[in-house]
Amino acid sequence: MALITQIDVEKDVSSKENKKWLFPFILVTSLFFFWGFVHNLDPILIPHLRKAFNLTDLESSLIDSSVFIAYFVMALPAGYIMRKYGYKSGIMIGLVLFGIGSILFVPAANSLQYIYFLGALFVIACGLTFLETAANPYVTILGPSETATKRLNFSQSFNGLAAFIAPAYIGPMILSGKNLTKIELDALSPAALHAHILEEAASVKMPYLILGLIILSVAVVFYFTNMPDVKDEDKEGADGASFAGALKSMRLRWGILAQFFYVGAQVCVGSFFIKMATTSAGLNEDIAAKYLGFYGLAFMLGRFAGTFFMQYIQPRKLLIIYSIITMLLSVVAIIGTGMLVVYTLIAIAFFMSIMFPTIFSMGIDGLGHNTKIGSSLIVMSIVGGALLPPVLGYISDVTGSIQNGYIVPLICFSVILLFAFNGHKTNKA
Repeated sequence: MALITQIDVEKDVSSKENKKWLFPFILVTSLFFFWGFVHNLDPILIPHLRKAFNLTDLESSLIDSSVFIAYFVMALPAGYIMRKYGYKSGIMIGLVLFGIGSILFVPAANSLQYIYFLGALFVIACGLTFLETAANPYVTILGPSETATKRLNFSQSFNGLAAFIAPAYIGPMILSGKNLTKIELDALSPAALHAHILEEAASVKMPYLILGLIILSVAVVFYFTNMPDVKDEDKEGADGASFAGALKSMRLRWGILAQFFYVGAQVCVGSFFIKMATTSAGLNEDIAAKYLGFYGLAFMLGRFAGTFFMQYIQPRKLLIIYSIITMLLSVVAIIGTGMLVVYTLIAIAFFMSIMFPTIFSMGIDGLGHNTKIGSSLIVMSIVGGALLPPVLGYISDVTGSIQNGYIVPLICFSVILLFAFNGHKTNKA
């Protein structure tokens, strides 16, 4: 009888503990949707602003650079603030920056200056840096460590949901469908050219204004929600945390490298999807945007499928399998023709979908009181999304073929395969 009573008490305590974290878990999981939403508007912005301001592939890739350079700049400050003030403070700062940056699209569109769009995107990305630095480790520690990777993949699945909704439903609101050649643009009078740029730029105002207001509303909800911080369980306490200590972890070092190349690959494949679809398959912008929605849908389904498969296959082994598949698909994207290229890119989205959360959770595994520092360092490595797309754009401009540029994702997936083979090894001092 005493044993039964003890078991009942333990179950009751466990149930109360789960309820305590349920609503915070739901709120934090919603963040994955919101930052996935804004990230997946970037592949729409790139062709749209390329057309509006008559940009080269290299110049248009600066949209990605302005976003992902913020991760490099802000990841350490974000980690410091969260170590000192907790996860909730980091999330609040992130949401406010996210909301303000989105609203800044209105004056950017009114200015008709490309640089102001890049500035607004940078502010948004500064907010996203705080959110991702907080949310990813927060999810991994809300429950048993053995299910951390599955839990993070589940939350990241809502990032995939946004990858479908953003291009499929918001993309048509931004893309005008007007495609003037350089010769046609040069033939316009100054007044007509100004009117054309004004019309193209104005289409982004309403979607980003609404997004900004929603994000600021979510910040208010977070403010009034009790979200107790998770304390480090290491006996040395949070005061023992250090960069040197964190970087002794072989897993973390490999995780930083792999995440750099993964994010670079994801951004390269997604950001130039419409350009690939319009040049290789001959699709017009509107149809290409719809296929980009299917690309996002495949990414979402891949996350859910990956979470399911991880019940039967170790995350590391699944990462090995998916890395090999994405390498082969990248080769097809380079040498393929017609709609085969479009379908190949959609398939890549499915198989690369589990990579970010899997690399992240493997990279910070076993860090203890250095977890927040490790999280910051892995988020810093997202700068790969700023540095690698311009390489793809440069190759495209020089060779005259966007497909040749997809050798960049091929190399990236090769590095991830190496991580999957080596990144599981135990930490070494």
